[in-house]
Amino acid sequence: MKSKKQTPKLSVFQTFKTKGKEFTGEAMRQRGIIIHLSTETLPTRKTRTAIAHKLAEQNGTTWQNIYSGIFRDLDEILLPLELVKEAGRLPIKRGPKALQEQGVPYYNLTDSGLLVAASVLDTQKDRTRIMNAFFEKETNVKEKDLKRAIILLLDVAPNFVMLLLRRYIESYSNGIIDKLVPLNSEYIRKALDDTLHVQRELLEGFSSLSNSDKEPVINLFKKIG
Repeated sequence: MKSKKQTPKLSVFQTFKTKGKEFTGEAMRQRGIIIHLSTETLPTRKTRTAIAHKLAEQNGTTWQNIYSGIFRDLDEILLPLELVKEAGRLPIKRGPKALQEQGVPYYNLTDSGLLVAASVLDTQKDRTRIMNAFFEKETNVKEKDLKRAIILLLDVAPNFVMLLLRRYIESYSNGIIDKLVPLNSEYIRKALDDTLHVQRELLEGFSSLSNSDKEPVINLFKKIG
C-alpha cells in the first residue's frame, strides 16, 4: 500500500518539544537557505552546492554532510510552497553529459519568500531592506494604509513588526492562513489573535492619558522592559 504523500510544511519556527525555544535542525537549515538567498546576488552563489558550502561553513561541518538535507528542503518544501523559485541554470563543464547540457539550477526568493526572510533575519537593517523590496511590488499589499503603517512601525516599533511577521509566518505554517501574499489586514488579524487585542488596548489607553499620567506608565515599562 502506497503511503500518503505529505503536504509540504514550512518549519522555520519549529522547535524541539523538550528543549523549549531551541530550533530543530530542519528549522535551522530552512532558515539558513532563506537567509542565504536573501543576501546573495550572484547566481553562482545561489546553487544547491553553494548554499551547502555556506551553511556548512557556518555550522562547522562539511558541505557533503548537509547537501542532502538542503536538496530535500528545496525540492520538497520551499519550491512546492513557492517560497523559492528556480531563477535559471548555470552551465557546467564536468559531470554527466545530461547535467552539462541542462546546467545546474540556481534560486531566488519569491515575494512570499521575502516575507519569510524578513521574519527570520537577525538585523533590523536587513529586515527593513527586505520589506522595502517586498513593498516595491504593488500587488504584494493592496491596502495602502497597511503598507504605510508597517513602514512607519519598522522605524518606531521594529520589535512589534518582528512579532507580527513571526506570527504571520507561523500561522501560515500551521494552516491558519492559506497564503502569505498579498499581505492583508484580515490575515494579520487571524495571525495575531489575542495578542493584537492586548496591544491595541494598551495603545488606545495610553493615547488617552494626559502627559502627566503618561510619565509613570513610561517609567513602569522602562523598569520591567
